Amino acid sequence: MKKYSVKQLSDLAKVSVRTLHYYDEIGLLKPSEKSAAGYRFYVRADLFKLQQIMFFKELEFSLEEIQRILSDPNFDLKKALKSHREEISKRSEQFKTLLSTIDKTIQTLNQKIMLSDQEMYEGFTPEQAKAYRKEASQKWGKGEVKATENRIKKMSKEQWNEVKAQGEAIIKKLAELMAAGEDPSSKPVQECIARWHKHLGNFYPVSEARLRGLGEMYVADERFTAHYDKHHKGLAQFKNKAIQIYCDNGMKINGEK
Repeated sequence: MKKYSVKQLSDLAKVSVRTLHYYDEIGLLKPSEKSAAGYRFYVRADLFKLQQIMFFKELEFSLEEIQRILSDPNFDLKKALKSHREEISKRSEQFKTLLSTIDKTIQTLNQKIMLSDQEMYEGFTPEQAKAYRKEASQKWGKGEVKATENRIKKMSKEQWNEVKAQGEAIIKKLAELMAAGEDPSSKPVQECIARWHKHLGNFYPVSEARLRGLGEMYVADERFTAHYDKHHKGLAQFKNKAIQIYCDNGMKINGEK
């Protein structure tokens, strides 16, 4: 019959030596054998008993309750194991439900931070938003408009706010440069346009032809003109000129890479 020393049982059951000594001290789990030299040894029956102690502890029984149960002469190991199995099975189902609830909550939170159609067109009335989408679809195609909207919807609110803030900062800087008397071809202005070109990439790929078309639209469409000119009178025209120069230079800053 195989015997286990305190250290060997400790390693086997992943229970500290100190815990086994304590169980021995309070009479909860005493080693079945002791050598002449005083060494304590556990046999297979002790292993079963330790397993029961660990099961009951996992089910949040106190050591006093465990000792009372195990010392009962009517204690039945097989019945106890079946009972443990039923209880752990219940807890397993409960944990599965909790995991499902957590997953659903995370999904809900993710949905809440993702942008809605209304948030994407914040500042526009529903009629204006519908009109802009229709115009964009006619100009660029429904597929491209949908792809752009999907790209935006994948952003969190924080990302969307950051992208919007970047765009507003570029327009503000461009207005400051115009007010300072900078020419549309100057390096600071062209650097600003390069930043704008990169910024547009958050929404859709921007070819030279498309960028030129956007510049012309800022002037031709009075809504865009009004949007830019509220920052500085004539900014829409100024920005269009700067964009055309940027495109003439191969979408580089004054010929630089």
